Amino acid sequence: MILNDSINDGGWGSSAYQAMCDAAESRGWETAYSENVDRSDWVTVMQNYCDQGYDLVFAPSDQFDDAVKQVADENSGTHFMVLSSELTSDNIESMLPSTDDIGYLVGALAGLLTKVNQITYVGGIELGTTAAKAEACKKAAQIVNPDCSVSIVYANSYSDVAKGKEIAEAAISSGTDVIFGDASAVDSGEREAIKNHPGVYDIAQPSDLGSVDDEIIACSVVTDNRVMIEQCLEDVENDSYGNKVVEGTIKNGAIKMGTFSEKLVSKDVQDKFAEYEKQIEDGTFAA
Repeated sequence: MILNDSINDGGWGSSAYQAMCDAAESRGWETAYSENVDRSDWVTVMQNYCDQGYDLVFAPSDQFDDAVKQVADENSGTHFMVLSSELTSDNIESMLPSTDDIGYLVGALAGLLTKVNQITYVGGIELGTTAAKAEACKKAAQIVNPDCSVSIVYANSYSDVAKGKEIAEAAISSGTDVIFGDASAVDSGEREAIKNHPGVYDIAQPSDLGSVDDEIIACSVVTDNRVMIEQCLEDVENDSYGNKVVEGTIKNGAIKMGTFSEKLVSKDVQDKFAEYEKQIEDGTFAA
């Protein structure tokens, strides 16, 4: 696995790394990783893994698409998988968590939670998948709460914790009381800011970061990348790899809700959210 951030970022990198390890362990594979790799070194690091004889190289974001395509074209005997992408070839498979499922879950919960009808979605970089999630969030929030206003802000980073705190403080000052961070380590900065503002809630991702007595995280939208990674490993083992996008959805268990804070989310809100969650799963929510 190659990462441009850290396996300890408390966000996307951590989640993707743990999913790789869990999937590999379940199928008897060995793992390695390179973290905090600069963009200028992506091709070199992936080529090194190819030269060392690794069967599969994992890039956890569509930011890596161009580099993956270049290295994959020159190393037909190595398999490549990219998370949150639709890049495919004879030796490339992508894994694509449903942006609608994630965005709808976030938006529905945020729309129910906000007491001032104002929420903020913080993305890392304005990639296609991030923008799609943000728009789905906005749509869902306004379905469950037509009076709700949704602000979409980009940090232009996945690692700038201070930027996350700055964005959250500005959002809270403007009236927001529910924030969803989709920017890895940036999200931890948002939560630092929220600590100083009782009555402001965080919806976390992509792991289950909250608890039943959490005073900041209302709940998490969990992306279980293990489900999709295991499918890719199986395809390698079965010599059926390539030209495929492996989807992650609520239906196949790759996307699900984490632990609700009983201090922040009432039973009535949980029950109402469960109704919307079922609609999202069966495809009738935004129909």
